[in-house]
Amino acid sequence: MTLAGGDYSWERLATALRVAGLSQGDVAFVHVDLDRLGAPAGAEPEFSRERMLYETLRALLGPEGTLIVPTYTFSFCRGEPFDVQGSATSGGPWSPTAAFLEYVRCRPGAVRSADPIHSVAGVGPRAAELLHGTAATCFGPGSVFERLRQAGSKICMIGLDLDEATLRHHSEELAGVPFRYKKLFTGVITDGGVSRKRGWLYNVRLLADNAYPDGTRLAALARATEVCRSAAVGRGEVLIAHASEYHELTLKCLRADPWFTARGPAGDPVQLEALRLGVPPLTVDLPANASGREMVESLWRLPRHIVSDGYDAALLALARQVPMTVHEYPSGQEAWTWVVPEKWTCREAYLERLNGERLLSLDDNPLHVVSSSLPFDGEVTREELFDHLHVHPRLPDAIPFVFKYYEKDWGLCCSARMRERLTEDRYRVVIRSEFSYGTLKVGEVVVPGRTDDCFVLCAHLCHPAMVNDDLSGVVVGMEVMRALLRRRDLHYTYRLLILPETIGSIAYLAAHPDVIPSMRGGVFLEMLALDQPHALQLSLAGDSRVDRAATAGLRRRDPDGWTTPFRSLMGNDERQFNAPGVRVPMVSLTRMLPPAHPEHPYREYHASEDTPERAALDRLEESRDVVLDIIDELECQRVPVNRFQGEVFCSRYGLHIDPFENAEAHRALFDIMYLIDGSRTIDDIALQCGASTSAVRSVVTELERHGLVTW
Repeated sequence: MTLAGGDYSWERLATALRVAGLSQGDVAFVHVDLDRLGAPAGAEPEFSRERMLYETLRALLGPEGTLIVPTYTFSFCRGEPFDVQGSATSGGPWSPTAAFLEYVRCRPGAVRSADPIHSVAGVGPRAAELLHGTAATCFGPGSVFERLRQAGSKICMIGLDLDEATLRHHSEELAGVPFRYKKLFTGVITDGGVSRKRGWLYNVRLLADNAYPDGTRLAALARATEVCRSAAVGRGEVLIAHASEYHELTLKCLRADPWFTARGPAGDPVQLEALRLGVPPLTVDLPANASGREMVESLWRLPRHIVSDGYDAALLALARQVPMTVHEYPSGQEAWTWVVPEKWTCREAYLERLNGERLLSLDDNPLHVVSSSLPFDGEVTREELFDHLHVHPRLPDAIPFVFKYYEKDWGLCCSARMRERLTEDRYRVVIRSEFSYGTLKVGEVVVPGRTDDCFVLCAHLCHPAMVNDDLSGVVVGMEVMRALLRRRDLHYTYRLLILPETIGSIAYLAAHPDVIPSMRGGVFLEMLALDQPHALQLSLAGDSRVDRAATAGLRRRDPDGWTTPFRSLMGNDERQFNAPGVRVPMVSLTRMLPPAHPEHPYREYHASEDTPERAALDRLEESRDVVLDIIDELECQRVPVNRFQGEVFCSRYGLHIDPFENAEAHRALFDIMYLIDGSRTIDDIALQCGASTSAVRSVVTELERHGLVTW
C-alpha cells in the first residue's frame, strides 16, 4: 500500500533495500533511525511506522530470512540486573530510535540473547541458533557478533551511516586495538524466570578523548571500495554490507593503523589516561639499604590498592633497594580465566550531615572508603547508608578494610562506635572515584644459583594502611634476598615475587609458562610482625622438598612453631602455585593464631589498628632467619654423586682443608668422601658422620670444583 504525501513510502523503502542488496533468505542485522529518512507517506495511526517497517523487512527476507536488531540495555554497566525477556532496550519503548527495536523484541516467538550489555533480538528460523548460548562476552570469540559474521549476515543501516554499525567493535577486539581493553562486569541475569549471578566481558574504550569512537574513515572506505552499497530513500539512504567483508576491511585498516577507528591521535594508553585523570604521582623516598622498620614506616600508610598509584609508588621505592625487574600487565589482559582489573583512583570520599558537618573522610584514613568503590554523590537515608557502611566484626573502635574488586558497589567504612552515633534520618555521601586503564605490576628479584632450578618467595604488597597483611611479608622477603645476594655458594636460583594478592600471582604465572617447570617449590610470606610463634601451612603435596625443608628449618629456629595441612589456615597466593596446571608446592609461613582462636588470624586483621605501633617489628628478623634456614635446608637436600672411584688422591688435586679455618671439615674430610655415592643428601651425610651441614657442603663444593662430584 502506497500512501500519499510524505518523504518516502514503504514500497520505496523496500525497493531501496533490494537495490542495496537485501535478499530473500538473508540474515539481516538492522540498525534503524526512521526520523532521518523524513516522514512516511500519509497519515498513519500511532506506532504504525514500527509495524510497517517490520512487515516490510519480513516480506523482503521471506520465510527463510532472519531479522536481527540491537536491543542494548547496558544493564551491568549501570549496576542493574538484566531480564532477558523483560528489560527494555536502552532509551525505552517510547524513544524514537528504540521503538522499532522494542517492537521486534516483543513480537511473538522473538528470541533475545542473554548479553546484559549488548543484547540483540531476532525473529526468523535462525534466530535461536544465532542468539542462544553465546559466550559471556559482548564482542569476543563466541559472541553474537562473531556468530553473525560467521553466518554470512548482512549489516542493514536504515537512515544511519555505516560508522554506527556495532560490528566494528567485534573487529576491534579481535585486532587488539590499543584504545580498548576487556573489563569484567558482574550482576544478575534472569532468563525464563530463573536468576543467576554472571560475569560478562565488555571491551570498553579508554575515556581519554583520543579514544573516542570514530568510524567515519572506515565507513567512507567501505563505500569507496563497494564493501557497502547504498540507495537513496526519502531524505536519507539505506546501506547494506556483508558482515564478513566489513570485518575484513576493518582488520586490514587496523593492521595498518591500530587507531584507525578512534578519534586519535595515537598515544600510550597509560599516559593518556594518566593525563586525563591529572592526579600528581605519589613518590616515596627510602634511604639506601633501608632497614625493615624504615620500609614499614615509609610504605604502610600508602593507598596500596591492587592497581593504583599508591601500590606503584611502594613497589618503585622497593625496586631502588635491590636489583628488581618490574613486570607490567595491562588492564583487560586475560591471565588464564582471570582478567587484569582497571586502575582505581579515589580523589575524595566523605560522609557528612546535611548541615555540612563532616563525619569521616578519606583524608583521615584510606580505609574509610571501600577499595574499588564505585563513585557516588547524593543524599541517602540512614537505612540506605547502613547498607553501604561497613564496620569491623570484632573491633568496635577500628575501621575495617573492605574491598569490592569484582562485585562492584559503592561503600564507606567506619568504626562500629561511630555508626552507633548515626541517628539522623538522612546523610550526604560523596565518593569521587574513577576507574581507568593501567598496569598491574609485579616486582621480581632473582638471585641466580648454579642451576636454573628455582625456589620462589612470594608476598603481596597490596592492602592500604596495614602492616602485617602483608607489608611484613614483603619486608622479610626483601631482607632474605639481600642476604642471598651476598652468597656465592647457592646451587638453586631464588626468586622473590612482590605482587598484588591473587591476581598478581596468576598474571605472573600465566605470562611465564616457561619458568613454571623450573620451579621446585616456594614459600609464601605473610603476617610476620606478630608476637606469636610461626605457623607453617604445608603445600598441597605435603611431603615435597620444600615441605621437608620448611618443617626442619622451623623446628630448628622456632621450637614453639606449629604446622598444619594445606588450606587449613587461610588461603592466599600459595593457592595459585599449588593449583591445577601449576602444581608448584608452596608452603605458607605466618605468625597467625590458630583457626580455633577467637581472634584468628590476629586481632587487628583487616583493620585500621594494624599499624607499626601495634606490630612486633623486631620479630621480622627472626622470620628472616627462619626463611634463610629453610633455604639452607633446601640447599642441603641435594644428593651429591661421586665421579671418582676408590679413595681420592688428595695431593694430586691439592685438596687440603686448613684445620684452623674449618677444623670440623678437616676432621671429617675422609668420612664425608666415603659417604658420597649418589644415595645420600648433604643432610644425610652430615647426620651419619656427625658433622654440620655447612661443613659437609664446603667439602662437597671443593670436590665439585675439581670435577670429582656432580649433582
